[in-house]
Amino acid sequence: MNLLIHDLDNSEWEKIKSEYDGWDIVTADDGIRPCIGCFSCWAKTPGECVLKDGFNQMGQKIHTADSVTVISRYTYGGFSGKVKNIFDRSLGYVLPQFELSSGETHHKKRYEEDKEFTFIFYGNELTEEKKASAKRYVEAVCANVRSHVKEVIFRETAEWGKKIQRECDPAEGPEKTAILVASMRGMSGNTGKLAQKLISQLSETPDIMELKNYLNDLSGLVSTLEKYSTLLLSMPLYVDGIPSQMIRLLERFESEYTGRKKKIYLISNMGLYESSQLGNLFESVKQWCTVMGFDYCGGVGISAGELIGVLMQYLPFRFGFTSKIARTIDRLAEAIREGSNTEDIFAEPVMFPRMLFMLIANYSWNVNARKNGIKPAELYRRL
Repeated sequence: MNLLIHDLDNSEWEKIKSEYDGWDIVTADDGIRPCIGCFSCWAKTPGECVLKDGFNQMGQKIHTADSVTVISRYTYGGFSGKVKNIFDRSLGYVLPQFELSSGETHHKKRYEEDKEFTFIFYGNELTEEKKASAKRYVEAVCANVRSHVKEVIFRETAEWGKKIQRECDPAEGPEKTAILVASMRGMSGNTGKLAQKLISQLSETPDIMELKNYLNDLSGLVSTLEKYSTLLLSMPLYVDGIPSQMIRLLERFESEYTGRKKKIYLISNMGLYESSQLGNLFESVKQWCTVMGFDYCGGVGISAGELIGVLMQYLPFRFGFTSKIARTIDRLAEAIREGSNTEDIFAEPVMFPRMLFMLIANYSWNVNARKNGIKPAELYRRL
């Protein structure tokens, strides 16, 4: 049986559903919860998400499908928030352990297969540049879920997902800065800890907001953020892009925001070793800024996030392995203080070889499994 993942509303689905008769159909509804970044699908209930909301076995659904087709509104270079939510919850399809693939660190396969994905993006004004961006994104997604892209199709539509590029009000107002932490682990996770390092370098402490506290009131959060002239986005990489809960907020901004123009800064981290793999996330934020009429002012991308979190806890942050990361955060903090632009800066641990990183990471998953009463061999369980 083939699998279809889509975000179409009922009226549009009715027009095409006969084409997918007999398929397994998955579409995100209001009951789906965002990935909480707990990694239980790797080290506690291998292959299965602990959130029992009907989307806890997405990895198995992908495995049992003969092929997978994805229909998504083109959204800032990739998937809509609904489709991205489904992919974020499919993490158990691969293993936590790393290996080298095409010169990059990627997760090992849980299943010995090369799944075939077809992607269909719809929207308005799908330029060649936008098409190239979407293709880069899905290639990265498939590389990390250890599958391949069969085809990428684009459908220019007048009614589906019509977008209007806006001009925000440039009116003067108080210069206020807020930092929005998009990780579901909040300030206690590595995303929050790195954000705190940045905050400590600012002349004035910004207002800190954790997205996890606003999931049921995204409109309220959009309204709250209207008064800020500068917004620092702090987020982890989920499935090669922006976490679904953050995409949903950006979509809400696009549909509801009417306030002043903003300066946008970005700090992001991920578990993979090569910080260059954050490129698609940065591109998505830039495309959102273009749609909103905001000024994208630069950001910092940090790799090996779990390792950096441990190193920050036990070693001086400005010396040794984390020294380059500290310097990049300093440069971003300086730009925020001055209200100026900076180039995007990407940083890995200094003098920490990739193979050593992979060896430690892979061993750590065995340790975590034992703590959860899971034998290391069970990490490789296939549902």
